[in-house]
Amino acid sequence: MAIPTASPTPEMTASDTGYSKLVLPTASPTATPAPRWDQLPEAANDPAALAQQLAMVEAALRDPAVTGAQLDWMGHLQQLAYARLFDYPDWKDTVLAALPAQTRAAVNGSLDASKQLKLLTGPIPRTLPDWKIVQPAPVEDLLRYYKEAEAQFGVPWQYLAAIHLVETRMGRIRGLSTAGAQGPMQFMPATWAMYGKGDIEDNHDAILGAARYLRAAGAPDDMQRALYAYNHSQAYVNALVLYAEVMKADPAAYRGYHGWQVYYPTKDGPVLLPIGWTKE
Repeated sequence: MAIPTASPTPEMTASDTGYSKLVLPTASPTATPAPRWDQLPEAANDPAALAQQLAMVEAALRDPAVTGAQLDWMGHLQQLAYARLFDYPDWKDTVLAALPAQTRAAVNGSLDASKQLKLLTGPIPRTLPDWKIVQPAPVEDLLRYYKEAEAQFGVPWQYLAAIHLVETRMGRIRGLSTAGAQGPMQFMPATWAMYGKGDIEDNHDAILGAARYLRAAGAPDDMQRALYAYNHSQAYVNALVLYAEVMKADPAAYRGYHGWQVYYPTKDGPVLLPIGWTKE
């Protein structure tokens, strides 16, 4: 919950915009490929194929048989596909017209959230961050933690998932923000001392701490006020609300967000920091 600074913080550097052109730099037509689970996903390179790809992804996210690494792969592909639409806005109408109404709403909400997060972007860093990228807790475990926090403090679980997504990509990022925030929910140490219990680096403890803090700041009656207290940026608040609304409308959207990966901006373009990455 660090106040935004000129240097990127996890919510900025884990941005889901801008990197798709690194994956496929040209715009020649492509067919929709079958999933290759052993390779990184790639966004399709024309609007018709992208629509087919997104339809496949959204169906997979709603299939309870799709779990584990395959679910994460589908979430990563969704992230790349959304970023492709962000980079090529003239494709948007064609792609959305080919999708079910529920999927169109989710795409629009996520793209609007990306626009808000883009407003937080500071100068491009000169070096890679002092982070370690770790495997996130299983999707079911995190959902249980969010709902436990909702039951105790009344904060809708979707807002907690949105914070977790924006701050550290569901706990993938381990390391301090530029402002000194810590843990998967990015608490400043002094704030954690007041509202946290247990281990600041533990997903369960941090999620409960975030709900406790939001309740003290006005949630659930005034979520705008509570989220602004978490990070003093209206763009940040707007993005969280948009992601939360997507999950409220369709809880399966959370399964896609869980698979979103960490990308970091550099002068040569944003780069993927995969699971296991650490600064040498």
